[in-house]
Amino acid sequence: MPELPEVQTMVSDLNKKILNRKITGFWSDTPRIFRYTTIEKISKEIPEFKITEITRRAKYILIHLKRKKENKLLAIHPKLTGHLLIKNAKEKENPKSYIRAKFFLDKNLVLSFSDLRKFGKIMFGNKEEIENLPDLKNLGPEPIGLNPKIFTQIISKKKKAIKQVLLDPETISGIGNIYSDEALWMSKIHPFRAANTLTNTEFKKLHKSIKEVLIKSIALRGSSIRNYRDTEGKEGGYKAVRKVYSREGLPCYRCKTPITRVKMGVRSARFCPTCQKI
Repeated sequence: MPELPEVQTMVSDLNKKILNRKITGFWSDTPRIFRYTTIEKISKEIPEFKITEITRRAKYILIHLKRKKENKLLAIHPKLTGHLLIKNAKEKENPKSYIRAKFFLDKNLVLSFSDLRKFGKIMFGNKEEIENLPDLKNLGPEPIGLNPKIFTQIISKKKKAIKQVLLDPETISGIGNIYSDEALWMSKIHPFRAANTLTNTEFKKLHKSIKEVLIKSIALRGSSIRNYRDTEGKEGGYKAVRKVYSREGLPCYRCKTPITRVKMGVRSARFCPTCQKI
């Protein structure tokens, strides 16, 4: 699943390539990916809107649109296998690219949403209405800019396993499965430790590790362990430097103990049983 660094990479690419472009048309054959809107509504309303800004909130890509005095917002969540591609309209499309929606732009550009599993989410409507939907309004604070004291105050109240807390977007938004494993390994904290049992020193280490791992992955344009690709269809570079995620059975980089994978609800936690004591 694209997490904060992958989504930020897409947002940065979009700002370089389609900012100030005008939307001329829309196509989709996948109704299930739309929330609070329909294919017909977008097809009718979105033409002639200009892309004025592209931002990120947690794992959402927010495309801000303006037409005269109208302000709309297009919000895209990649979910498990979604990503955005930018191509020239004349380019031949790969039949295995799993395109579920297309936004046709001026200058012969096409912004396409690829999603193998069809779990992605697209929302469109008046800017204030979309921003006030629970999907966005209930999101927790962003992890990179979060003050360490506030981080500790938020997390220390939770009784669940620390990894589960980090995965909750209403607590801290955008961290995700890959980077929670990586940050916990860096901090030497067991993923099943109850969050409220961490010491102040451990909270400081964890806060620092989360920030470091996210910034590093953004610099490397994300992680392409499975389906993620950037807007040109290229892989991210974080996969080559990961410490624990998807390394089960391989030796820990610190102590050589094999990395363990344990189910945690619908997710899994990867950790070193020697370095990360419970």
